[in-house]
Amino acid sequence: MRIARIDRFPALYAGALLVLGLAGARAELRVPACTAYLEPDANGARVSDRGITGWKDPALKVVWFGELKSAGVVDCSVALQPPKGAATKLRLTVAGQAREVTTTGALAKFGAFKIAAPGYQRFLLESLNGAGHPAGDLEALVLDGPAVAQAHFNLKPRRNAASVHLSYQNPKGVNVAAFYCEVTGLEDPVATYYEACGWSRGYFGMQVNSPAERRIIFSVWDSGGEAVDRKKVGDENRTKLVSKGAGVVSGDFGNEGTGGHSHLVYPWKTGEKQRFITTAKVVDATHTIYSGYWFHPEQQQWMLISSWIAPKTGDWLHGLYSFNENFGGSNGQLRRKALFGNQWVRTDTGKWIEITTASFSHDGTGKEDRLDRFMGVEKGQFFLSNGGFVPGFTKYGEKFMRPATGTPPVIDLPALPK
Repeated sequence: MRIARIDRFPALYAGALLVLGLAGARAELRVPACTAYLEPDANGARVSDRGITGWKDPALKVVWFGELKSAGVVDCSVALQPPKGAATKLRLTVAGQAREVTTTGALAKFGAFKIAAPGYQRFLLESLNGAGHPAGDLEALVLDGPAVAQAHFNLKPRRNAASVHLSYQNPKGVNVAAFYCEVTGLEDPVATYYEACGWSRGYFGMQVNSPAERRIIFSVWDSGGEAVDRKKVGDENRTKLVSKGAGVVSGDFGNEGTGGHSHLVYPWKTGEKQRFITTAKVVDATHTIYSGYWFHPEQQQWMLISSWIAPKTGDWLHGLYSFNENFGGSNGQLRRKALFGNQWVRTDTGKWIEITTASFSHDGTGKEDRLDRFMGVEKGQFFLSNGGFVPGFTKYGEKFMRPATGTPPVIDLPALPK
């Protein structure tokens, strides 16, 4: 049976561990309310480290996800603080079975649910109280019984899907002056970033910021190692704007390293291929100009997003990668999937070299908290998928090869201003 280690979690979550009885016959799993998701409105109640509060709308549902490794029976309860001086009526649905409970106590006991086969399960909690009548403050989903053995749930308050990456190897013995990649977003939840052309000094891709706004983003890091506040970065370490395209917004960024940020608000379409290329021009031994160009689907021409001169580098492109990121955890239950294809690099002598091999990696969340993270080959392209609570996973470091196209891209980039 999988036992969560106490030293891995804050004291607040000590109660969320899988606890065995003295004889190993009894198992209880407390899944914190702060790991659940709210549907259909991710902001319909308050989710904090201590649980879910302010749940007043009966149309709002609370959903936990977890993988049960065994078929059998699971006993389900919800730990909560009912509304003061009132009862609360709740319904829990698991594996197509629903139970209703009215309680004034600290534990709503829904009884046994039969799990027919191992796999991910959805634990859906609904309020049957009238509109405006609080359902109570939720603390945890409490599971017990044979089907809980070796169960896997995320027990931490970070609800983001794991970030997943493609790593490409630089061709040996050449200087890479440009990196080209195509991306097709297949799923488009808010708080998604599909990054096409990443390298050791920056990143370039497309983002879903809200239901009404999408962006093309190009950013370049500063030197000096400051992680949070760009105001602390001295002039000698600052990446500086050289030029930007029409309609592009530029500025600073921090909290993930610091640097120069730029974006173009543009409603890129799900299912439509987007084309990106990042270039490097070595100025001298300590400075390089990095530029990001995106092919505008309507104008049918390449446009400059922005160009930045980066200090203390004087180097070509290396450390090439792509990734999927779920940068907001409130909808981390939703799947994000994109195709990444037709990767090429161009050397400083103008030679194009195709990249057909990539390896898979993920962030710390993907190590053991969220295993719904994948890489593979589909329609002749690499794909990355994160979230969705779907079965299986891809091993860290696994390599994949896509079929070669053999035809380098034809690219006519606008000239940078002198």
